[in-house]
Amino acid sequence: MTKPAFQYQDFVRHDWVDYNGHMNDAAYAKVFSLAVDAFMDAIGLDENSRVEYQYTIFTLETHLCYLKEAHEDEQLTVTVQLLDVDAKRLHVIFIMNNANNEAIATSEQMLMGMDTYQGKPGPFPEAITNFIEEIWNEHKQLEISKQVGRTIGIKRKS
Repeated sequence: MTKPAFQYQDFVRHDWVDYNGHMNDAAYAKVFSLAVDAFMDAIGLDENSRVEYQYTIFTLETHLCYLKEAHEDEQLTVTVQLLDVDAKRLHVIFIMNNANNEAIATSEQMLMGMDTYQGKPGPFPEAITNFIEEIWNEHKQLEISKQVGRTIGIKRKS
């Protein structure tokens, strides 16, 4: 039986709207951060499991792309796609959609599993590894978003 796809839902709160009348860039980062927490819960690393396993996940790197504006009270849905995995890291892209299912932002991230007892990176606990492998077996066949692997720079005409 296939587990349901991960989704995190939220909405644009009043205090996330800036002087331009749309969601502030920092609020996009906040929503993606909340989505990471929800994703951790979804793969079995909820608060109790983090204590039991003495294990958590840190974000090592992130690259945000802002594609469309979001406005106050607008519904937001964030999904995740695994791009690559190893024993202690997840390369992912979170995609934020509006109520019309239009991508409004992406957050490509490198997540690192941390052994909190030893205070250093460590392999995912076995139960978490099994769940990640299930997701990876589905996601490695998906088309990769054009936002993945982008670099920042000014394009010059020759």
